[in-house]
Amino acid sequence: MLLVLALIGTCMVIGDGVLTPAISVFSAVSGLELSMSKEHHKYVELPVACFILVCLFALQHYGTHRVGFLFAPIVVTWLLCISSIGVYNIIHWNPHVYQALSPYYMYKFLKKTQRGGWMSLGGILLCITGSEAMFADLGHFSQSSIKIAFTSVVYPSLILAYMGQAAYLSKHHIIESNYQIGFYVSVPERLRWPVLAIAILAAVVGSQAIITGTFSIIKQCSALGCFPRVKIIHTSSKMHGQIYIPEINWILMLLCLAVTIGFRDTKRLGNASGLAVITVMLVTTCLMSLVIVLCWNQSIFLAICFILFFGAIEALYFSASLIKFREGAWVPIVLSFVFMVVMYVWHYGTLKKYEFDVQNKVSINWLLNLGPSLGIVRVRGIGLVHTELVSGIPAIFSHFVTNLPAFHQVLVFLCIKSVPVPYVQPEERFLVGRIGPKEYRIYRCIVRYGYHDIQKDDVEFEKDLVCSIAELIRSETMEPNGRVEDLQKEDEKMTVVGTSSAHAEGVQICEEDEDFTDIAGSSELKEIQSPVYPRKRVRFVLPESPRLDLGARAELQELMEAREAGMAFILGHSYVKAKRQSSLIKRLVINFGYDFLRRNSRGPTYASSIPHVSTLEVGMVYLV
Repeated sequence: MLLVLALIGTCMVIGDGVLTPAISVFSAVSGLELSMSKEHHKYVELPVACFILVCLFALQHYGTHRVGFLFAPIVVTWLLCISSIGVYNIIHWNPHVYQALSPYYMYKFLKKTQRGGWMSLGGILLCITGSEAMFADLGHFSQSSIKIAFTSVVYPSLILAYMGQAAYLSKHHIIESNYQIGFYVSVPERLRWPVLAIAILAAVVGSQAIITGTFSIIKQCSALGCFPRVKIIHTSSKMHGQIYIPEINWILMLLCLAVTIGFRDTKRLGNASGLAVITVMLVTTCLMSLVIVLCWNQSIFLAICFILFFGAIEALYFSASLIKFREGAWVPIVLSFVFMVVMYVWHYGTLKKYEFDVQNKVSINWLLNLGPSLGIVRVRGIGLVHTELVSGIPAIFSHFVTNLPAFHQVLVFLCIKSVPVPYVQPEERFLVGRIGPKEYRIYRCIVRYGYHDIQKDDVEFEKDLVCSIAELIRSETMEPNGRVEDLQKEDEKMTVVGTSSAHAEGVQICEEDEDFTDIAGSSELKEIQSPVYPRKRVRFVLPESPRLDLGARAELQELMEAREAGMAFILGHSYVKAKRQSSLIKRLVINFGYDFLRRNSRGPTYASSIPHVSTLEVGMVYLV
C-alpha cells in the first residue's frame, strides 16, 4: 500500500509536468482575445501556444544554467507587475476589499452557496498550483531561500493581485464582452500588450521549473528501481540537480501538445491541473504523517492531528475536483494510471530479478572449495566479469564455468559505479581487493565515475586496471600509509588505488609502443620483464623500496604474462521469465510487460564503451 501510494503521488507529479506547461502558456496567450477580433483570435491563440511549447521543450537540452540568469528578472518583473496592477484596482475600484482576508467571509460564502460553493473549490485550486512542487527541485535553490522568497515576495504579490481582481469584479458583475472572466479583464487596456509579453515569459519560467522537477523525480525513481533506465544528462558541472532526460522531454512535449490541442480551453485544462495538484498534496500529507513518526520520532498523536487538519482541507478540495471528472479531470487520472502501470511492472520485475540474484549468489566458500585451479582449465589471459554486485560472486559466473569448464589465469570481477559527484579524483578511481588466497589470482575491482567524468578508451582503461591490481600486490608488502584506505566488505579487504597517472611513485606499466626510458629515468627503479616474447610486450616499473618478496614478484610476473596474452570482457545478459506454475497475471507482467520495458530501456552505461572484438556475452534465464 505504501509503494502504491508513493507511486500515485509520483505519477501525478509527472502528470503535472504535462498539464502545468499547457495551462500556463495557454492561459498567458489567451490575453490575445481582448487585443484582437474574435475571428482572428481563434486562428492565432492555439498556434502561438503550441509554438511556445515546442520551443520550451526543444531548448531543454541546453540546461537551465545557460538561461537561468534571465529567470530571476522575469519572475521579479512579473510579481511587481501583478502586485502593482492589484494595488491600482484596489484603490480605483474597491478599497474595502481588504476585509476579504478574514476567514469569516469564506465561511459565509460556503454557507450561502452550499453545493455550488463546494463545487467551485476545484477552480480555486488554480490559485495555489505550483506550491505542491515548490521543493521538488532543490538543485537550484536551498530550502531557506525558497522560504524567504515565498513569504516575503511571492505570497504578498499574489494576495495583492487576487484582491485587485476581486475589487474589479465587485464593480463589474456583468462583463459586456463574451470573454471569460479572467486575469486580463482587470488589467488596464493600455498595459495589456506589455503585461501579455511578461505573462508569456513568466509562464515559460514556471513551466521550466515543473519540467526540471519532473526530470528530478524520474531520476530518483530510476535510482530506486521504480522506473526503466533512461539516459540522464547532467547539464551543469557545479549543481547536481540540473539534469536533462531526452526520452522524457519528448514524451512530455507530445503529451503537452496533445492536451493543449485537444482541450483548447483554460477551464478544462484547469480542472485537469487542479486534480493533479490536489492529489499530490493529499499523498504528500499522508506520507508526511509517516515521516513525523518514523523519521522525526515524534508522537503518533501529533501525526494524527497533522493528517486530520491538513487532510480534511485537502479532501474537501479533492472531492470538488473529482466531481469534474468528465470536464477534463479524467486526463491526470489516465496519465497517472499509464505511468503507474509502467513503474509498478518495472519495479516488480526488478525486485524479482534482484531476489533471484541474491538467492543464487555464489558464496566465497564454493569458490575456495574448488581449489586454486577452480576445478577448471585456467588458460592464459585476463578475464573481466562485469557484475552489479559489490560483494559475492554473481550467478552468471557459476553458470559460465559449469557449462564451459575453462577460464583465464587471472580473474577480475569488475563493478562500475556512478557516484553523485561531478568528478572522481584519479587517486580514488579504483577500489581493488582480493578474493580468496593469493594463489587463486582472483580480484575484485570497483571503478567509480562521477557524472561528468569522461570514461577512457578501452586501451587506457585496461592499462589503469592492470596497474591498479599491480599496485594492490605491491601495497600488500608494506604498511598502509595515508594515501591508501582499507575498507571491509564482507571479509574482503578493499584498497583505494588511483590510476597510474595519479601515483607516479607507485607501480608503472609499459607496453609495446611506449618509451620505457621516459618512465624509468632513474637508477633507483628496477625492471621486471617477461622471459618470453609474445605478441604484446608488457613491463612493470617498481620503486626500489620496499623490496618485494618472491611471492609478490611471481604474482606480478603472472599478471604481466596474462596482460600480454590479452583481456576478455565477460558480459552477463539475463532473461527474466515467470515459472510455469505462476499465475496468469504474473506471467503477463513478467513475460510481456517487464520484458518489453527491458528491451526498450537503456542498457548499463559501461556496455557501450567495451570493445566488441574481445567481448563475450553470457546469457542466462532467470525463472522467478
